[in-house]
Amino acid sequence: MSNTIGTIRGALLEGDRKSLLFLLAIGNTIAFATWQVLLNNFVVEEAGFTGQEIGLLQSLREIPGFLAFTAILVMIFIHQQTFALLSLAILGIGTAITAFYPQALWLYFATVLMSIGFHYLETLQNSLSLQWLTKEEAPAVLGQLLSVKALCNLSILAALYIYLYFFSANYVLIYLLAGGTAVGIAIYCYLRIPHFPDGVVQHNSLFLRKRYWLYYVLTFLAGARRQIFVVFAGFLLVEKFSFPIEEVVLLTLVNAASTFYLAPKIGRLISRIGERRALTLEYLGLIIIFISYAFVDTLIIAVVLYLLDHLFFAMAIAIKTYFQKIADPADIAATSSISFTINHIAAVVLPALLGIVWIYNSSAVFLIGAGIAGISLILSQIIPENPRPTFETRLSATVTTD
Repeated sequence: MSNTIGTIRGALLEGDRKSLLFLLAIGNTIAFATWQVLLNNFVVEEAGFTGQEIGLLQSLREIPGFLAFTAILVMIFIHQQTFALLSLAILGIGTAITAFYPQALWLYFATVLMSIGFHYLETLQNSLSLQWLTKEEAPAVLGQLLSVKALCNLSILAALYIYLYFFSANYVLIYLLAGGTAVGIAIYCYLRIPHFPDGVVQHNSLFLRKRYWLYYVLTFLAGARRQIFVVFAGFLLVEKFSFPIEEVVLLTLVNAASTFYLAPKIGRLISRIGERRALTLEYLGLIIIFISYAFVDTLIIAVVLYLLDHLFFAMAIAIKTYFQKIADPADIAATSSISFTINHIAAVVLPALLGIVWIYNSSAVFLIGAGIAGISLILSQIIPENPRPTFETRLSATVTTD
């Protein structure tokens, strides 16, 4: 843990590309984590939301993620680094203004504004990370970035827990502080961190490459499995085991602490064993976890499954580093924006469909998740031992020109 903190502190002091990546991750997490953890209480207590309004709000929140491919069109006019800082500022502004007017239309507007900044920033963080980090250091540094996000999340949850223990919630103040901090980080980065030129000029058109097909499919399946966890794993704890809100917060704290400690180690593991073996471990674990979810009848086991499921998110680094190894460097920005849209296709469709399945048989939802993990496991075996351009999959050793 001390090594991770020391590495992060050193990167922040150097004022280089890694410093910017860490600061973007910190600003992103401060704004979005605060927005997310307080949202349900705020809209119910202050705005009188019912299921209909919160459902519409969450649907509106996902639209910018589905439209993330438009980032490449904006990059025609704005440099990626500047665009990332602008996105962080928009995320901060959307968060800061959330509680100004507790009315549905205002909350829809603030949510969409926040979501535009968040999803563009996520796309650009991924793009800049894969461009700026060497293939050798990428898994470890991406693990450290997950770790710093978890540390921020842990700090925010702890601070809110202490604040709410002593004071009643002042939503305007909390959202304003969180959003203002993100805007402040964006301004600091713009003024104090050098403007780094692109090492490789990026393609500024939308395209799908045949040779990246496996990356696209794994990205889509990862988005599908993530939705099952985000929407239904926590719901299972509450509905089946009557998990109280204070224990939900505590469970979130444990998740953040475990991610902070283990994410850098997972990144280093991927560097040692390679993407195919790392993804094999992930998908085998997910198959076991999802099947266990389907039949669990003990609270302690359900909590353990939830913690393990969350931890496997860190293994998704292997999909990113696989793409980095096979990609034409000029394709990274455009493909990052397109892949973010691919990842969010499931977010638009899957929750509603599986919600209907849940009504009739909740176990079937998790068995579907196990099936998705099984398909991912089979496809991950196509990844070569040493993926690279001209050897993207084990099915062919030559690149298809497109």
